[in-house]
Amino acid sequence: MINKNFVSSLEASVQQLKDDNVYKRLNYLESPQSAHVKMEGRGDVLILSSNNYLGLCDQPEVVSAGIKGLEKFGAGTGSVRFICGTFTVHRELEHALAALVGTEASLSYVSCWNANEGLTASIAQEGDLVLSDALNHASIIDSLRLAKSITKCTTGVYAHSDMDDLRAKLKAGSSARRRIIWTDGVFSMEGSIAKLPEILQIARDHDAIVVMDDSHATGVLGKTGRGTAEHFGVLGEVDAITSTLGKALGGAAGGFVAGPEALCDMLTQRSRPQLFSNALPPTVAASALASVNYLTSHPDRVTLLRENTRYFRGSIEEAGFKPLAGETPIVPIIVGETSAAIRMSDMLLAQGVFVTGFGFPVVPQGQARVRCQISASHSRDDLDRAVAAITSVGRQLGIIS
Repeated sequence: MINKNFVSSLEASVQQLKDDNVYKRLNYLESPQSAHVKMEGRGDVLILSSNNYLGLCDQPEVVSAGIKGLEKFGAGTGSVRFICGTFTVHRELEHALAALVGTEASLSYVSCWNANEGLTASIAQEGDLVLSDALNHASIIDSLRLAKSITKCTTGVYAHSDMDDLRAKLKAGSSARRRIIWTDGVFSMEGSIAKLPEILQIARDHDAIVVMDDSHATGVLGKTGRGTAEHFGVLGEVDAITSTLGKALGGAAGGFVAGPEALCDMLTQRSRPQLFSNALPPTVAASALASVNYLTSHPDRVTLLRENTRYFRGSIEEAGFKPLAGETPIVPIIVGETSAAIRMSDMLLAQGVFVTGFGFPVVPQGQARVRCQISASHSRDDLDRAVAAITSVGRQLGIIS
């Protein structure tokens, strides 16, 4: 018999979220992810909250490759790679990803969360110090917690993009066997970019290893979309890069670790998400490979994304908003309290524009925001429509005059 007290406590917790106006509701789509979607019960909706930065989710070549991958390899491996064998499409994808981000090798995972989780716990050992930027993604935070519990390594946090604090903590940990610096390339809630050249120099000064999650930069930053390292002209200088296949690279799922051949080989031997999880579904591997090939052949998509971002940011500022400064396709508009962000999101959706509101504990108390995300698939008319709707709602809520 189901424990009724357990269910009652869950129901009470859910009701409290609703009462506090912070309850998250799922919106169901009846069409592929794109600039416009068909949303159940709402019809045509303009999407301004997707990580589909290059618009490849419904790109015909990407979709076709996924179908062919399914037909050729079937639904999946049926077990983990070293037990039952792996598919050649995984090897092709991993070679392409390594070439894209400028490393010797890469290893795919079913998500970037798994990649981060598997990496930290595999390379950190007792006596090591692992330092994380204060605004790193939750997957990095959890990977440090896991590594600490398994390996007894020491973990710490440095203030967001504060290089003096990073230096101080590395100096304080100079007796550690190994020092590891973990940073996002692009911070997802801020849209800001890590100070990668400075981090690399600090790492050299303190004999540290740099690990970077480039999920919101792969396909986005750099002249040809190769990420934060290309953006700063330091391609090939980061010790280990993790990233996702679920954003710019087709938007399906999956992630990877990229770095020296020896690192990927060791992860194959020791990384628990690799050793105890099935491989990435071949249809996803094939569509992601097609996305990488498409990006390589069409760097103009990256240019278009950058132009759309500049246009939208300029238009939203002209309307009177003050989004967080930045140059990435993530444009956060701060509105204050969580309930205000969710209210603004609901009002925009009523006007046919889907922008998600974020509040505490995802972002600090009092810094709730609607996070606008731009895609290369947006037309200027789309962006003008979005700005008009945001302006209208902003005036109704008293955010702008």
